[in-house]
Amino acid sequence: MKEYIAKRVFLIFPTLLGIITINFFLVQAAPGGPVETMIARLNGTEVSAVDRATGSQEMSGPSDTDEALGESSSPYKGADGIPPEVIKEIERLYNFDKPIFTRYLLMLKDFSCFDFGESFFRDKRVVDLIKEKLPVSISLGVWSTVLIYLISIPLGIAKAVRHGSRFDLWSSLAVIVGDAVPMFLFAIVLIIFFAGGNYLTLFPLRGLVSDNVAQLSTWGKILDYLWHMVLPITTMVIGGFASLAMLTKNAFLDEISAQYVTTARAKGITEKRILYGHIFRNAMLIVISGFPAAFISMFFTGSLMTEVIFSLDGMGLMGFEAAMGRDYPVMFATLYIFTLMGLALSIVSDLTYTLVDPRISFGSSGS
Repeated sequence: MKEYIAKRVFLIFPTLLGIITINFFLVQAAPGGPVETMIARLNGTEVSAVDRATGSQEMSGPSDTDEALGESSSPYKGADGIPPEVIKEIERLYNFDKPIFTRYLLMLKDFSCFDFGESFFRDKRVVDLIKEKLPVSISLGVWSTVLIYLISIPLGIAKAVRHGSRFDLWSSLAVIVGDAVPMFLFAIVLIIFFAGGNYLTLFPLRGLVSDNVAQLSTWGKILDYLWHMVLPITTMVIGGFASLAMLTKNAFLDEISAQYVTTARAKGITEKRILYGHIFRNAMLIVISGFPAAFISMFFTGSLMTEVIFSLDGMGLMGFEAAMGRDYPVMFATLYIFTLMGLALSIVSDLTYTLVDPRISFGSSGS
């Protein structure tokens, strides 16, 4: 077991290196960049995310000189009319005065020490930005993942045990709705009904805490925090429980029909003991294997839209804005952290197998 853990920990480094390397060079090859973004700001022009993605932005109109020459005097769009020394200073500011491979090696050196540098456009160290945004994303990711598992696993077991019953049919309707309706639509419905849309005003619409949270007692701060988290967490739970509930049901149905279950029943073992003593540990292996992906999805992808709608300034929103704004230090630091978390959680998931089913061994003889 120790050898397996050591091997998995060792494999984190080449895997992380490969992911960072591929994304670094892909991003460098994409149209636009921090130099173009700064040039656009100097020119007072706005560049949309769609334009950046398609590379079709026009940061400024061509000058008469450009039209006469028939070509631009600068490799950057919108740079004509800006003194060359200013362009050189911008390149030096963002390390674009160095070759791409040198920038890549410098990034690897800094990231190996968890030094993510300073944001290009936020005038803050990336570490400080992460510390500032992390509590929001942790709140959304942890609470939603825990609640989804607490709801989906018992629901999936109940559906499997009562397969074909009226309860199974009605709960399947709820699962289908939860799987088919986009998460942002649930958020809008909750806002309309419970956050001062057209009906009730029971919950706040934005933020993680109230403006006067510093004046509240300890219990008041906890209740205020939970009060603000009700609608965002409800949105993510409704939008995320369906697939896990069906996965749990199907896993239990496969095990219920297995030969060892028939044998156990023939021996007179009670249904409850069969379900939770034999079927549970076998069926839960599939559910547990999806935990890392589910947590990372809730932590980043799932929380992005929720953060936008409920004005929660977390890691998901910061990473998205960094990608659209070509803020490379923030973008690559976010990718680095989420990838590292995912790889670490995959090891935790494997270790959890042995807790659910002690017969599983990741030692050299077993694997």
